[in-house]
Amino acid sequence: MSTSTAFGVDIGGSGIKGAIVDLEKGDLTTERVKYLTPNPSTPERVAKVVARLLKEAEWTGELGATFPAVIKNGVAKSAANVDKSWIGTDVDKIFTDITHCDVTVLNDADAAGIAEARFGAAKGVDGVVILLTFGTGIGSALLLDGQLVPNTELGHLELDGYDAEKKASSAAKDNEGLSYKQWAKRVQRYLRHVENLFTPDLFVVGGGVSKHADKWVPLLEISTPVKPAQLLNNAGIVGAAMAAHEKSTD
Repeated sequence: MSTSTAFGVDIGGSGIKGAIVDLEKGDLTTERVKYLTPNPSTPERVAKVVARLLKEAEWTGELGATFPAVIKNGVAKSAANVDKSWIGTDVDKIFTDITHCDVTVLNDADAAGIAEARFGAAKGVDGVVILLTFGTGIGSALLLDGQLVPNTELGHLELDGYDAEKKASSAAKDNEGLSYKQWAKRVQRYLRHVENLFTPDLFVVGGGVSKHADKWVPLLEISTPVKPAQLLNNAGIVGAAMAAHEKSTD
């Protein structure tokens, strides 16, 4: 029996990475390949990198791609850390035209949430799960009984007069030279705010800083359990591939 696979591409402000995904195990079946995001990161230039990844992998099947934006019906409604010319662009069509694959595009944090719910820290968790990715900003994915509620953008909640991600992202930690203890206080303030709004059953925290979860997660004093994401840098690729496959089987 052949293994069910799809190709996942994770597009970020600094890098574009992809691999073939085993959809039954949530593992990459090929080495993850990464290229720098072009500067400027216009639709045409990013699409060429996506096409290059697929050509090198000799892939012609289902393709899922994450994108750092609100995505509605394949169209980018925002543009976080990529060229503003993406706003209003049919991302799905651009990637379909250049790759000739069956493409599904979704928000990057939403893809990570899907992957963590199926294979990672949120596997088997009923109720409301909120995944938050701490990086340049704060990405979010809201899941109810394992089903995604897309495009939540909880990093942009107003908190103490600021966009929450301006103070609580890992970029804020680095830019302001905060210790883990200092930064954890900000994260705690933010999580309590989200907690009051949604009363979640679990927070899953991801992004690069989740690799050092032992330095800050134990410092958080909130009612909701907090787990570090398990798929780390592969979450976007795996979630994108899963979304593409599930769309094709609807």
